[in-house]
Amino acid sequence: MEKISILIADDHKLVRQTWAFVVNSDNRFSVIAECANGEEAVELSRQMQPHVVIMDINLPGMNGIEATEQIKKLSPGSKILGISIHSEPGFARMMFQKGALGYLTKNSSHEEMFKAILEVSEGRKYICSEIKNKLSDQLLNMENQDTGINSLSPKEIEIVWRVKKGLSSKEIANELNISTKTVEVHRRNILKKLGLKNVASLVNFINDHPGSPIHELD
Repeated sequence: MEKISILIADDHKLVRQTWAFVVNSDNRFSVIAECANGEEAVELSRQMQPHVVIMDINLPGMNGIEATEQIKKLSPGSKILGISIHSEPGFARMMFQKGALGYLTKNSSHEEMFKAILEVSEGRKYICSEIKNKLSDQLLNMENQDTGINSLSPKEIEIVWRVKKGLSSKEIANELNISTKTVEVHRRNILKKLGLKNVASLVNFINDHPGSPIHELD
């Protein structure tokens, strides 16, 4: 039986090597390449067309969310399995929106990673138990779910992150391939949801919440 070919993208060499060792210990899988950033992940996927890409979302330069979108265009047969140190469900949603089929946290066991690889390689979606538990907690605490940063959509989080970087509405529109008017609408909605008056107060709000999903895109 043909082994499932795997590309690993993570900016920490020891993490990549550890994952490769663990994954290659199972004769169903074969790690065919490793890389440290999103640009390399896109290019290697284009060249090698791996069955599965294990994609860290917090990559330098082009992050894993952006790389996922590009890989789905250049290697549509590759299945993306997102992975992150963070367990915020919003990032899982963003990865799925960009074309990923699975999402793990770095707290996941190797058994769960193997299960996720098998599931996404067959075209099925997989969400790790830690994210599922987080979603369950949110459902049980609905009064907190739709307030503050948790009220923002994945697209709004992307826009806030770019505002934090100092990008103008026109620059954000170009990066996200949407109109400047649409960006302005999102920005107004963001301020309204967070109860803020202007961009300066938004930047202060971001800086006052260092553990928020916005900072996890850095």
